[in-house]
Amino acid sequence: MIKLFGSLTSPFVRHCRIALMQSGLEWEMVELDIHTNEDPGTPTLRVPFLEDGDVKLTDSTSIVKYVREKSGQVFIPGAKDLDRYCLANTLLDAAINLFLLERSGIDISANKYTCRQQKRVEMILSELDLAPLPQAGHLDDADYRVAVGVAWGQFRNRFSIDAHANLQGLLEIAGKDPIFVETKPPES
Repeated sequence: MIKLFGSLTSPFVRHCRIALMQSGLEWEMVELDIHTNEDPGTPTLRVPFLEDGDVKLTDSTSIVKYVREKSGQVFIPGAKDLDRYCLANTLLDAAINLFLLERSGIDISANKYTCRQQKRVEMILSELDLAPLPQAGHLDDADYRVAVGVAWGQFRNRFSIDAHANLQGLLEIAGKDPIFVETKPPES
């Protein structure tokens, strides 16, 4: 049986959960708290990671690709959609780093590096907002990655999408997807 290790609040884990729920494969979620200083059992020291027999994957992209292929589904076939997916990853990496640094007591407005990361977040949001909206019920992995990233940013109050009508529209469309709704992070 496939085991997915991760946190219910992680956007990367959320995308993996969406793919697994859509796959029809047998799987289980093993919740981990990576902030407890325990070794999560992966060389990246982060989640998600997946075990399926001898297969061990340590990144959400390889996990989603593996799940899609194992279940006979398609993982991002075009370069343009893959680029949008990668932009969402960069958005998440920057926003999560800022979140964790701020949570550690660092003033993120007083450092060139963190100011650049914040600017990166803002520029990527503007770029992602240019993408056309998918039809309801027809989200692909690029759409899901952007949606889970933007939803995480809203959940953690990391950035605003008030000036980004297409990103707001994407969240509305994703909000009609039962699996997207089911994988929403817990409120507490």
